[in-house]
Amino acid sequence: MSTERTEAQVRPGVAADLDALTAIYNHYVRETPITFDTAVFTSEERRPWLLSHPEDGPHRLMVATDTDSQGDPGNAQRILGYATSSPFRPKPAYDTSVEVTIYLAPDAGGRGVGTLLYKALFEALADEDVHRAYAGIAQPNEASARLHERFGFRYVGTYREVGRKFGRYWDVAWYEKDLQPN
Repeated sequence: MSTERTEAQVRPGVAADLDALTAIYNHYVRETPITFDTAVFTSEERRPWLLSHPEDGPHRLMVATDTDSQGDPGNAQRILGYATSSPFRPKPAYDTSVEVTIYLAPDAGGRGVGTLLYKALFEALADEDVHRAYAGIAQPNEASARLHERFGFRYVGTYREVGRKFGRYWDVAWYEKDLQPN
């Protein structure tokens, strides 16, 4: 994994990002236990997910793009990854809690992109009526645990063998973060 820093810009996700975001997510579906989805998606199948993350409100989609591609009219912005805040659970009493996640392009890890994404996401959520953020991390994933801990998440417990993918069971460690500290 590279340790060089990436020059990136973070902005809200838009409809034009859908194909690139779907490709990034599908990498994790096919190659890793990081998501428990087991079948890849078409962009059209992912469209409702994208539309559920507007530019305002507690459910956001932030996208990191490579600044090296900006300014060159023949070169579209390359998406390096994305972060989301999504409903934690569907019942109304959970409305002030969100589940957060980050997915990076396979070659974008270890370069600070995740940090940029979470910084922008939590800044965007600062004025929202959101009390707690939760993150589920399929185990093992030390890099993700370190990222979440840097952002003030604390470990709260592990669901043991909660998901089955690639012919084996996986644990998920859960982390929480106060978004409106006392």
